[in-house]
Amino acid sequence: MSSRVLLISPNRCSVPDPVFPLGLAHLGAALRRAGHQVRWHDALVESERLETLLAEFQPNLVGISLRNVDNVLLRTQEVYFEELNSLCSRIRQVVRCPIVLGGSGFSIFPEPLLRWSGAEYGIFGAGEAPLVSLVEALESGAEPRGIPGLVYPSNGAVRRNPPRWLQPSLPLSEADLPAEVVSYYVNSTGTLNLQTQRGCSFRCCYCTYPLIEGRAHLRRAPEEIAEDFALAARLGARCLFVVDSVFNSSPRHVQETCEAILRRNVRLPWACFLRPQALNADLMNLMVRAGLTYVEFGSDSLSDEVLAAYQKGLGFDDIRHAHQLARAAGIDCCHFLICGGPGETAQTLRESFDRSAQLEGAVFMTVVGMRVYPGTPLFERALAEGRFGPETSLLEPVYYISPALTPGEITRHLSDFASRSPNWIVGDPSPAFAKMVRRLRERGVVGPLWSYVSLIQRLWPQGFNWPASHPVS
Repeated sequence: MSSRVLLISPNRCSVPDPVFPLGLAHLGAALRRAGHQVRWHDALVESERLETLLAEFQPNLVGISLRNVDNVLLRTQEVYFEELNSLCSRIRQVVRCPIVLGGSGFSIFPEPLLRWSGAEYGIFGAGEAPLVSLVEALESGAEPRGIPGLVYPSNGAVRRNPPRWLQPSLPLSEADLPAEVVSYYVNSTGTLNLQTQRGCSFRCCYCTYPLIEGRAHLRRAPEEIAEDFALAARLGARCLFVVDSVFNSSPRHVQETCEAILRRNVRLPWACFLRPQALNADLMNLMVRAGLTYVEFGSDSLSDEVLAAYQKGLGFDDIRHAHQLARAAGIDCCHFLICGGPGETAQTLRESFDRSAQLEGAVFMTVVGMRVYPGTPLFERALAEGRFGPETSLLEPVYYISPALTPGEITRHLSDFASRSPNWIVGDPSPAFAKMVRRLRERGVVGPLWSYVSLIQRLWPQGFNWPASHPVS
């Protein structure tokens, strides 16, 4: 039998840029390969009202993918899950079919979000195989509750089956990517995204990737990845972002992937997240030859003491070495820093400020405080320190701030240093930033824009206001 499945991306966040809903593409690919009909509704594109689409398509199942639950910014604390309940109500006013939730945001908080939304089912972790199994069980009238990763209500509680980490993401074809959705993102940003592997074996204290994707690195075949690069180029993308949590989890994976891209002769600039460790000049130059143009390093701090508390498994010498390799290869690079997490003090902040001078040409993107998520080492630490009780809902954002500092003190240290160091970007995006992004995109600029922010702060020191929507003390 063939079922009709409507996949919904409710994300409306477009600052700094709208992000193509890659998860929907992989879900749709799995369903299509299993013989089912798939339609999309993207809230950012919204060429057709949801109610109109529901009435016309009459789906047998509706899937909603929640990418993020909040913006991970202490000062604004914007949440993205509040409309789930009303969205489910809108769907049920038109069609009477099961609703299933999924996505990385849902997988962090499956039980409370299933209750909040009123949906019949959820899927924890990678969704392709469980979603196909759920559709087929519902078609045949079979009991779906044994499906790995399935989340469902049972006797007043919410049950979650253990996931089964079996495979990386599927390769995509043009048929898996609705033309009007692709056109929106290509015209808005010039950028599409791609995943080369799932899973993360690293132990950063705050990170949810191992919970969502598993600790084993499930890597795609290099030729498959190269074909997806070629597909993005055919669809009009002028830049590609590799969304792996860490692209260089394995030097062999990097080498084989880049060699496949070169064999495929794809000429497309791309960006990725790199771990500032286990890199060498040959590997960096190979990535550049394959098109790597921008790197975002998840450095988190430039203080060895703080890096140890964050459980990064690397030190400042690794960060400096990786940065120097990137700059020598001509790569534009940015370092993301989490200021004020475990182990942070005024002295470690000053150490990061001082050491940043050794990273010539870098841009530093900073956030204050560390978002606490259930199941992470940071959660266990905060619980043991009495920051909250075991029954506290972390769905509403909770942040860990080092006991040696207050959010206000961290912000003042950062703002004072950034006033003398324009390559440090501090605070939340302002309307001026959003306007600048639109103008740059309209002029055809692609890729990450942090270097433009740094340049404008150098040339126009008073031109950016990074406001505090919520005061901090």
